[in-house]
Amino acid sequence: MTMKLYSWDISPYAARVRMQIYAKGLTDIATDQTPFYLTQRFYEERPLSRIPSLEIDGDAIPESAVIAEYLEETYPDPSLLGSTPRENAHIRTLARIGDVYLISTAFTLASLTGALGAQTPVPTGIESIVALLSGQLASSIRTLDRMIGRDGFACLGRLTLADCALVPALAYVQYMLTNRGLGDPIAANGNVAAYQAAIQGQAPAARVLAEFDRGRKERREQISTGELDKMRAANQAAREAAERALSP
Repeated sequence: MTMKLYSWDISPYAARVRMQIYAKGLTDIATDQTPFYLTQRFYEERPLSRIPSLEIDGDAIPESAVIAEYLEETYPDPSLLGSTPRENAHIRTLARIGDVYLISTAFTLASLTGALGAQTPVPTGIESIVALLSGQLASSIRTLDRMIGRDGFACLGRLTLADCALVPALAYVQYMLTNRGLGDPIAANGNVAAYQAAIQGQAPAARVLAEFDRGRKERREQISTGELDKMRAANQAAREAAERALSP
């Protein structure tokens, strides 16, 4: 069985899967640093057309949460789940907070505010929406502050799938908000802040955070040179070509 993970350094969803791979010590899954420009064939062969995508002998599994469960079933040792259904439910709840309440809201904020710098005002007309979403993010982190482990791990006193989801989620939220001058909601939540500082001492977390930092630097360069706009245009053209080719 041949597996390849299509990934981006800056994608918190892709980072979730990579951290799981590192934590489990898997060496038989190649990682392809997919460029922003995805080909027409990529869109034709993958209906969801998402990154990350795990290719297995020519077939593809999308969605980071689905990939994570697949890898746990395929490589059960060492386990990143708990020993009881209740523990697993808690792990999955924390991971879902990262996916849905943090990353999804942060992505929406990013799309609204664009490539703003810390000194750039929010575009007129969307201030109330930005404030609402920023408030939702802050509220979600306060909720996480009540649920997060106090021993340097998200739960169970060891690395789990919850850590794999939360490490990149928190990094992305912090980067996205502070880069747009919207404030850091993590600093005001002592348990989350302590967790974020402690978990970086774990090698899998440190590795994905270093990759994320590499991706941020690359993205800043792409924005400054105008390359990002070109890639987005090429990406859209590839998607539209695939839709035309697949239309009846």
